[in-house]
Amino acid sequence: MTGWEELERPAPDAIRIDGAVVRRRSRVRLKPRRGADVFDLALADRVGVVDEIVEAIDGAVKLAVTVVDDPGQDLGKAGQLGHRFFFSVDEVEPLPPWLLVAGIGNVFLGDDGFGVAVADRLVRSDVPPGVHIEDYGIRGMDLAYALTDFEVVVLVDAVPRGEPPGTLYVIEPDVESELPAAPDAHGMDPLQVLGLARALGGELPRVLVVGCEPAVRMTGAEEDVVADLSEPVRAAVDGAVSLVDSLIEDLRRERNEERTTS
Repeated sequence: MTGWEELERPAPDAIRIDGAVVRRRSRVRLKPRRGADVFDLALADRVGVVDEIVEAIDGAVKLAVTVVDDPGQDLGKAGQLGHRFFFSVDEVEPLPPWLLVAGIGNVFLGDDGFGVAVADRLVRSDVPPGVHIEDYGIRGMDLAYALTDFEVVVLVDAVPRGEPPGTLYVIEPDVESELPAAPDAHGMDPLQVLGLARALGGELPRVLVVGCEPAVRMTGAEEDVVADLSEPVRAAVDGAVSLVDSLIEDLRRERNEERTTS
């Protein structure tokens, strides 16, 4: 490979640090090594957001970060000196996300794939740091185990409540009294998943459900699969994405206010 090709080689989209995957928008705690310059040392134990992963010709990887509580962090994102800092991978500690947005449902059962469609849109958007988007599909056990790793969980699913198809809901279930006594380890109904998580012994986070009224309801016993959303539910996906984005901002604001007053 020539020198010019080396310079044009793209940096990795993600790297693994201490077992955690770090990518753009990941949150990290800054741990500058001894002997670092005074500017880096002044940022010790501050929380930063990864704006870019860069790789030198010799293969050394560094993270370009902005500091969360820097009033000029927008200047850092624009590449301005004094607000954008570079740290080696051994100078940061990955921080776990605090909010999970989980799309759930079966894409082969018509409108049951609504949550998966919304998660697919969200995962390709520029979500705020500390927020993890994942399509859990029908992996109820995986989701139940994951719930206790987060402070807040937003579940996105098709939820029949008798309203016109495509109607969107935001529901905050009472996790103390509304959960099934005998959870189904293979179910992906939101309450079944929450009941399973509690049965596994974990402490449940705050949970919100963004639901959509389905037009096509299937049980899985049908001979044919339906891999497309109905027209009203497909039309509701844009609104659901905006609704989840709005919820994320509200939850971030509440969290910041609680931390400021505590």
